[in-house]
Amino acid sequence: MSRGPALAVTLWLGVGLARAAVAGDVALGEHLSGECVTCHQPSGKAVGAIPPIVGWTEDQFVAVMQSYRNKERDNPVMQTIAGSLNDAELAALAAYFGRLKPVTN
Repeated sequence: MSRGPALAVTLWLGVGLARAAVAGDVALGEHLSGECVTCHQPSGKAVGAIPPIVGWTEDQFVAVMQSYRNKERDNPVMQTIAGSLNDAELAALAAYFGRLKPVTN
């Protein structure tokens, strides 16, 4: 009996479960976003030197936040905020902000 198809299905299911585990919790992201939107506009509009974060891809959001956390980007406020968030919280924020659409007027 060949194990090939069974192994392929097992691997396929495992990858799907791993992706689900990595995906951010949108509700948690919305809850955590309160601190973010004190500076970053939920409308997706830039205010002065503060960039919009609405509509970014989840990968982009996490990468930028990790670069602040690792002090690869120079901004003491963002370094402190990113340093206070764990990976699940970053993924949740990325999922939440990634689903928002910028307001166009």
